[in-house]
Amino acid sequence: MDSTEGQTILLVDPDHDYLEWATKHLSAEDLRILRCDQADKAIKVVEKATIDLVIADMSLQPFDGLELLSRIRQTAPNTLVILTTGFPSTGQVIEATQQGAHDVMRKESLAFELRPVVESALQLAGERRDADHTDPEVQQLDGRVKIIGVSRALQDVFKVVGRVARSDAPVLIFGESGTGKELVAQAVHEYSPRRQQEFLAINCGAIPENLLESELFGHEKGAFTGAIAKRAGRFEQADGGTLFLDEIGDMPLSVQVKLLRVLQDGTFSRVGSNETQKADARIVAATNKNLAEEVAAGRFREDLYYRLNVVEVKLPALRERPEDIPLLAEYFLQRITRKNGMARIKLSGEAVTALQAHRWPGNVRELENTIARACALASSNVLLPTDIPLATAPGASRKSLKAAIDTLLDAMPAGNGHRWINEEICSRTLEKNDGDLKQASIALGISTAEFRSQLRKS
Repeated sequence: MDSTEGQTILLVDPDHDYLEWATKHLSAEDLRILRCDQADKAIKVVEKATIDLVIADMSLQPFDGLELLSRIRQTAPNTLVILTTGFPSTGQVIEATQQGAHDVMRKESLAFELRPVVESALQLAGERRDADHTDPEVQQLDGRVKIIGVSRALQDVFKVVGRVARSDAPVLIFGESGTGKELVAQAVHEYSPRRQQEFLAINCGAIPENLLESELFGHEKGAFTGAIAKRAGRFEQADGGTLFLDEIGDMPLSVQVKLLRVLQDGTFSRVGSNETQKADARIVAATNKNLAEEVAAGRFREDLYYRLNVVEVKLPALRERPEDIPLLAEYFLQRITRKNGMARIKLSGEAVTALQAHRWPGNVRELENTIARACALASSNVLLPTDIPLATAPGASRKSLKAAIDTLLDAMPAGNGHRWINEEICSRTLEKNDGDLKQASIALGISTAEFRSQLRKS
C-alpha cells in the first residue's frame, strides 16, 4: 500500500473476526492499524491519537456509525471516515455523504474494493494532514424518498445526491425511461434546505408547445383563448422550493429561450404580460436523450445545456445493476399484495434467476408492471418463472437471432460450414431436450428418422 508512512487507521466493528481479517488485509509497512469494537471506545481513541482514517460499521453500540461519524467530524475534522454496512439504505448513504463520510461501502464488496478505497483515502489524508480544514455544519435529514438498491452504481448516485443537495446548483439527471429519475430529483429536494417548501414536477414532453410556456410561467386573463383568469405558473408555485423539469430534451426551442433567462437572473414574465416576475426555484432537470447530440443537431440550445448541466447525475439502467432486481421485486411484491389485501406471495429462486436474466428495456417501471401482472394472475403463493410474463421488446428477438447467427458464422470452419452447422444445431437441440429424440425432432420440425440421419452424419 502506497503513501502510508506514519499514518494510522482505526477499525471499528463489533465482529472480531472481521477486525482480524481487515487488519491482515490492509497491513502495510509503516502503517499503524488500531482496533476497537464499540463506538464510544472509538471516540476515546480519536480524542487521544492522531487518526488519519476510521473504517467503522454502521451498526455499533452504544450509538451507530452515523453518530460516530458526526462526533468524529466535531472532534477531529481532518480524520477521514469510511462507513461499512450490509445493505445501506438510500437515506444512510445520502446522510453519511452529507455529514462528510469519505465513502460508504457494502460489507460483501470489501474483499475486492476496500484496499484501493483505503489507499485513495490515505493519500488524501496525507495531503490534508497539515491543513486545518473544517466543513460547514451539516444538518441531519430524515428522508422519505424510497429508492431501492445496494449496487455500487446506485450507491454512487446517492453520494452525488448527498453532496449536491445542500447547494442550489442546477442538477441534470440522465437515464433511460423508467430508471427513476423523478425519485432522484425528489431526493435532491428532500435532503436540501428547501425540503419544507414545494417540490413540483412537469413533463416537458407531455404538454403541447403552445401551453408549455403558460404552464411554466403562468398567464394573464385573456392572454389566449381559454385564459379566463390569471394563473400562476410552476415557477411561481415552486418559489423557495424545487422545480423538476422532466424530459427537458423535448422542450421546444421557443420555451428554452425563456427558461435560460430564468436560470440567468431568476426573472420571467407571464404570458400576456410585460411585468417582470421573480421566483427562487431550484431547477432539477432530467432527460433520456443525449443532450450533447441534441445540441449538435440544433434541437437544444448550447447555452441552456451548460446552464442546466452544472451537476450531472447518470442513473444506471436496471440491466446494469442485476443485484438490485431481487430487492426491487420483493419490494413491489410486498407493496402490491398489501395494497390489494392479497395473501403473501413469494418469488421462487428460479423466478429470481429469470428476472435477473431479463434485459428490462423499460427498467424499474417495467419490473414493477411485470410483478403487478404476475400477482394478478398468480395461482399460488409462490411465483415460478412460468408465472412471470416477461415482455419482449419490439425487434429484440430479431436482433438476438442476428447476433447468434453472426456468432455462429464467426466460429464456422472454412470449407465445411454447412455440415458443421447441421451438426451443431442437431447436437445442441438434443441437449436442450435432455436426449429425447422425438422432442428434438419436433423442435426442429423434421421427422425422427431425418433427425437420426443428421446425427449419423455428424
